[in-house]
Amino acid sequence: MTRPAVPKTVLITGATGGIGGALAEVYAEAGNTLILQGRNVARLAELAALCEARGARVLTRELDVRNRDELSAWVHEISQQEQVDLVIVNAGVNINIGPDGAGERWEDVQALIEVNVLAAMATVNGALPSMRARGQGQIALISSLAAYFGLAATPSYSASKAAIKAYGEGLRGWLGPEGIHVNVIMPGYVDSQMCRDMPGPKPFLWPADKAARVIKSGLARNQSRISFPFPLNFGTWGLSVLRPAISQRILRLVGYHG
Repeated sequence: MTRPAVPKTVLITGATGGIGGALAEVYAEAGNTLILQGRNVARLAELAALCEARGARVLTRELDVRNRDELSAWVHEISQQEQVDLVIVNAGVNINIGPDGAGERWEDVQALIEVNVLAAMATVNGALPSMRARGQGQIALISSLAAYFGLAATPSYSASKAAIKAYGEGLRGWLGPEGIHVNVIMPGYVDSQMCRDMPGPKPFLWPADKAARVIKSGLARNQSRISFPFPLNFGTWGLSVLRPAISQRILRLVGYHG
């Protein structure tokens, strides 16, 4: 397993979220260029100032990733201009069936798929031409431990993250021989507003800065799958290999009953 070069230019989508912001901070150092995308202009400016204070050069772009043509075109253009070494596809949203189990609204489901799946693919589509022309680069896709076995409270989110897991695995097999590293990141519960809004228990909750350090270390080693924390990772993987009826019973027993 070859290791990627140490990235000097890093593009992060969803940089104004908990994990995205923490990742920006761990890559902020003298000599590095950070390209940060988000929708929260004030948070983007705050994050840029913080990263610049640590010596990084920072470029920001306020953009709704649901505008996929604009997103892909921007990533393509900035990748040509800056020769991006690492793209972290992090932008994401979550929805749930509601406290009374009424179900996910169809318009919310569509918006979630647009952000979590289609915008992720649009980001990769924009980044690949430059990387393939150079024969090097790295793409990190943020999936979730929910990709192993769908949670009753968040079925669409679980499905979207399973799609990203499979997509990243396919990309790694395709692009690895060309010198492009692709990694799938599968976090458990990481403290953020999106996590706090998610129903159900949140065992082994990690602070965002800890998650970012583990992700950076795993990317440096070119781990195909960066999944954490171990107890929850092992448990969710186990759900995927048990008979579904048993897995559902276990989830109900521990409070994930929708």
